[in-house]
Amino acid sequence: MAPSVTHVSGTVAGDVEVRFTQDGIAVCRFRLTETPTQWDAATQKWRDLEPIPYICTAWRDLAKNATESLVDGVNVLVKGRITRIQDDSIYLSVDDLGISLRRRIAYTETSLPSPIAARPVTAPPAPQPASASRPATGRPGSPPAWWEQKRASNWS
Repeated sequence: MAPSVTHVSGTVAGDVEVRFTQDGIAVCRFRLTETPTQWDAATQKWRDLEPIPYICTAWRDLAKNATESLVDGVNVLVKGRITRIQDDSIYLSVDDLGISLRRRIAYTETSLPSPIAARPVTAPPAPQPASASRPATGRPGSPPAWWEQKRASNWS
């Protein structure tokens, strides 16, 4: 029977450990926690269920890249094969790994952000309601002096 392939979305818990075999092959190991949610019809809200712990192992280039990219608390998507279940943890041999974009922006070496992407996205300022009385010039929020001069000369 072939090993079970699964896809997991979870949060890295702790540091990524990397080691090398005698042949120089990189192997990394990290913990992952998936917290499934369930709709509670009585409260009309989502509620968290019991977290599921995973212990993930990656090899070769994937191990090197994971060691350089993953930190505690980052959300990831993992495709892997379940190798065993022991001590309330599921052991995964990782085939593929990616950063989840649900809560962050990620850039690759070949797709650095453009100057446009670096600009913060802000909503345009909300229009201010017209006030019934005009404030006197020279106070904060009052029209500039040139405006009062033009208005006094019947400029509309």
